[in-house]
Amino acid sequence: MAARKLGVGLISAGWMGRLHTRAYLALPDKYSDIGVEPELVVVCDTVEANAASFVERYGYRRATADYREVLDDPDVDVVSICSPNFLHRDFAVAAAAAGKHFWIEKPMGVSRQQSLEIVEAAQAAGVFTGVGFTYRGSPAVERARQLIDEGAIGRVTNVHCHLDADYSADPRAPHTWRYERERAGTGVLGDLLSHGFDLAQYLVRSAVDQVSAITSTFIPQRPQAGQGVGHSAAVADDAPLLPVENEDYAAVLARFANGVVGTFETSRACLGSRCDYGIDVHGTEGAIRWNFERVNELEVCSGPRARDYGYTRLMSDSRFGDFGRFQQGAGMGLSFDDLKVIEGSRFARSVLEGRQVAPSVADGLAAASAAAACDESARSGAWVAVPAPVGVTTFDA
Repeated sequence: MAARKLGVGLISAGWMGRLHTRAYLALPDKYSDIGVEPELVVVCDTVEANAASFVERYGYRRATADYREVLDDPDVDVVSICSPNFLHRDFAVAAAAAGKHFWIEKPMGVSRQQSLEIVEAAQAAGVFTGVGFTYRGSPAVERARQLIDEGAIGRVTNVHCHLDADYSADPRAPHTWRYERERAGTGVLGDLLSHGFDLAQYLVRSAVDQVSAITSTFIPQRPQAGQGVGHSAAVADDAPLLPVENEDYAAVLARFANGVVGTFETSRACLGSRCDYGIDVHGTEGAIRWNFERVNELEVCSGPRARDYGYTRLMSDSRFGDFGRFQQGAGMGLSFDDLKVIEGSRFARSVLEGRQVAPSVADGLAAASAAAACDESARSGAWVAVPAPVGVTTFDA
């Protein structure tokens, strides 16, 4: 089968832009069977040096500071949108209007409304999409889903998900757009817990239906950023303090549409937790748990009537999702970058096969809807209903 060329346009040449680019370049090797030959056409970044470095390092044909040049290029078939949250809506709607399939990072916008507008634009244009829900592609998570589907833990009763990190634990860390309501929307609800909602929905194959949440901001002020980008920006000793406008922490009680109940907890200022993203799924006959910090492992507990009751550690191998495309045998681990390649393959398959395989913008909206309901609940103190999913979701496919 002759490989089909896929012209790639990239918007925003930062860390995530590098991961998307490397994922495209890895597809012919890791996924030769899907028949794709990515061509890096144009990279866009308002910082000229960033865009130019992608031309030199990765081989994009050209660079531009105007995203419209990416969307207007007839050689561009797909667009990766890796910009900050507050730019996602405009770029995604414009990409859809230009008839470009797009792969966008989460959260898709700064509000549920912006996410809904992205879904409506993609539906109207008939384009295929991908959303950066990286963790559901982990081979261990895929094996967990398969075991749950096979009834290995009986009927699912409850889920616990936690997403704890320390990237904001230092009170002298610089104030960035992530702490502003206008440019980031919520804090950990959108940045971290959107992953958690998607992962839980993917494993139990049902949408979050109702939530009750509390939030807290542990560090209410942060020093103004100086030279540099993001969390690594310099901070002067006499830098003025700016207000943090969104939450550092959230805890959520949830009901799923299929009757499963769940708890979610997340913090970006959790000392001791570097990237502690985990989920436990409990059933009437056993349980399964997974943590990103041990990404290649899955723990499975047989029920109380089993001869050897308790958790057994399983190491990912070729039976687990796409593990065999990357490594030969158990104990040889995959990385976050590898998970982005898996994610990119699903986006490419969506475009090439003409059916939604990757996490879709409808999946992104489902997570954004849950996050928005949590934000409302934290303000009101009441249970809040989560709007039903809109469009073609894949968490329940």
